[in-house]
Amino acid sequence: DVKSTAEKLAGVLGGDASIYEGALSTENTTFAYVKRKVDQDKGEEVQGLGLDGIYFLDDMKRVYPYGSTAGQILGLVDVDGNGQTGLELYYDSILKGEPGKLVLQQGAYGMPIPDGTEVDEPAKDGQDIILSIDIDMQQYVEERLTKGVSDIGGEDGSAVLYDADSGDIIAIASTPYLDPSDRSNIEEGATSVKAITTQFEPGSIFKTASFCAMLEAGGITAQTTVDCPVYLEADEYKISDAHERAATTMTAAEVLAQSSNVGTSLLVQQHLGFNGLYDKIRKYGLNDATGVDYPGEAEGYLTNVSTWSLIQSYNVTFGQGISLSPLMITRFYGAIASGAGVAHTPHFLISKPSSGEEVTWDSEQIIDNTDAIAPLTDMLVGVVENGTGKTAAVEGYTTAGKTGTAEYADDTGSYVKNMYNLDFVGFLPNATSNLVCFVGVNHVPYERNTCEVFKDIMTEASSRYKIAQK
Repeated sequence: DVKSTAEKLAGVLGGDASIYEGALSTENTTFAYVKRKVDQDKGEEVQGLGLDGIYFLDDMKRVYPYGSTAGQILGLVDVDGNGQTGLELYYDSILKGEPGKLVLQQGAYGMPIPDGTEVDEPAKDGQDIILSIDIDMQQYVEERLTKGVSDIGGEDGSAVLYDADSGDIIAIASTPYLDPSDRSNIEEGATSVKAITTQFEPGSIFKTASFCAMLEAGGITAQTTVDCPVYLEADEYKISDAHERAATTMTAAEVLAQSSNVGTSLLVQQHLGFNGLYDKIRKYGLNDATGVDYPGEAEGYLTNVSTWSLIQSYNVTFGQGISLSPLMITRFYGAIASGAGVAHTPHFLISKPSSGEEVTWDSEQIIDNTDAIAPLTDMLVGVVENGTGKTAAVEGYTTAGKTGTAEYADDTGSYVKNMYNLDFVGFLPNATSNLVCFVGVNHVPYERNTCEVFKDIMTEASSRYKIAQK
């Protein structure tokens, strides 16, 4: 009795009876799923109805006790447990194991024999994996980022907390978030960590790479001076600083602290050259994917220096006309924070306890002249103590970092007027743990900064991990 059976199923399992009539009326087969991944109490309630032709198979399903926390990182699986996004997809081959085989006994006319199911070949379990994510820190980062995007008035945002000594990703998030246990309303952009999968023009946080390159080459010191006009003319364009000022002379340390586009452009042009900067950008890994164990990682965008016009040459020095991911710039700052110029591959996987297989990740010496690191770090401290990053200071610690205010292009390729992408990336030099934190908020209709979000995340991390000032 298809109609009556369908109505009774709908009464317990929900939905319209017509949903079930299709499965119950399937021709030329002796098997069809009525509903999958049913909670056990509902399954037992259907069993109690004693419906003819309805049989039951034990199954498993993913349960997410933390809801949306780290949902983007974990990702989604389909009804058969196959990874679709996130780490579920990246590590699908080892997580899902090997399927078994069910043999269903049939009687006359192909009818299945009740309770006649046999396991012919048992399934083999997949492996467990252990991630670097600290779930409580992840939850804090997600909550603080959400509040930051709202307070700043942005469209979306990203945050990364990264261990510069190992490459472990402690927390990483991009709004909007994904709750794998509730697929009824998945927002656009929620299924991936955009801090990994999306390019952006970094703006002034990229100036640190320009200054690192100049310091490595021995072209400047913190006290090198440069005459900064009100603006630079390049091709048919004019380059100016974010804030109006008179023509002045600045030291290199002041140029970085005050985030002068004009000063950065002239210092690179006079003391390094654009070819030298291009070579260092590539050496620093700011044009290539990091190799993180997550699907869909974005690569950088940088045209060959031989094609650069004067305006593009100037723009690249302060992070415009070049694109990368937040994780790429975080990795670069990690090489500075470590004090050794070594960049580790950012990663989530730290252990495979089921197999005992050792997990190792590559590292690379990206800053060759390590004598450049200490003066660069001092200059980044100056950004926080005397410059544009004052509100990023973490109480009780020396704080180093760089603010960024970047224009972004619309679908036509033109920069949007009076709208910005804001970011800050920094670390705590002379501390017992070398954590690096990036915070970015996109499409902000006025000029603010993300320093307060950085400060709160690093304050929470410092307390949680008992980080001490050396």
